[in-house]
Amino acid sequence: MNVSLKRDGLTLRGDLLRAGGEQSDIAVIFHGLMSSRGNNPEHMFCKIADALLEKELSVVKFDFNGHGESDGCFSDMNVYNEILDAAKIIDYVRSLDFVKNIYIVGHSQGALVGGMIAGLYKEYIKKLVMLAPAATIKDDALAGSCFGIKYDAQNTPEQITMRNEEKQEFSLGGLYFRLARTLPIYETTSMFEGDTLIIHGSEDEAVGIIGSKRYTECMKNASLEIIDGENHGLCAFSLDKTICKIADFLAG
Repeated sequence: MNVSLKRDGLTLRGDLLRAGGEQSDIAVIFHGLMSSRGNNPEHMFCKIADALLEKELSVVKFDFNGHGESDGCFSDMNVYNEILDAAKIIDYVRSLDFVKNIYIVGHSQGALVGGMIAGLYKEYIKKLVMLAPAATIKDDALAGSCFGIKYDAQNTPEQITMRNEEKQEFSLGGLYFRLARTLPIYETTSMFEGDTLIIHGSEDEAVGIIGSKRYTECMKNASLEIIDGENHGLCAFSLDKTICKIADFLAG
């Protein structure tokens, strides 16, 4: 079923996919930068949702502000207001009377946000999955780099134009980069002490794998799986196996 939430005057739009039975665990899926929650059956998040439903887990997936069907301008989006989006989504999930345990699954920037939300809501989140988490966003912003695009970090541009895998153009606002330099990524995420699965491709050219390794150093119950030869989208050859790992981890 379609779901909409209000956050500071913006409407966030998403889907609630409920498993059978009176009660179930639920996974909250957070998408990455320049992506969406996915409506195509071949989309990564649709495939993950299908696999979780087969395991009798319910699923919630939303578009962040400025993405997909949700309100907002992409150039106004940043990690901090995506955290506000995510907090509103978690509060919504907590209000559902059929929910037992809450899990988070995020990819790229969605994994970064999902990890920080897991730390902020540590008493409500049971398990966490981070796929190619964009944990190097702070390092990159301090160095003046964004997905391979270089800029003067001492003179932050008003906008930087990016392109996704479909060659669509998106303009990131300067505030995105200014805020990225201040993110307490590991301090916040490490407050989460539940079981955590991190999966990262060794050939990820968008996000440095060093960020995923740092998570395992600061989190109590995090394990990292590096897929040799895989890319940022985890879709070169291993997506089906990755989805099985996610489903088994959350349903186990």
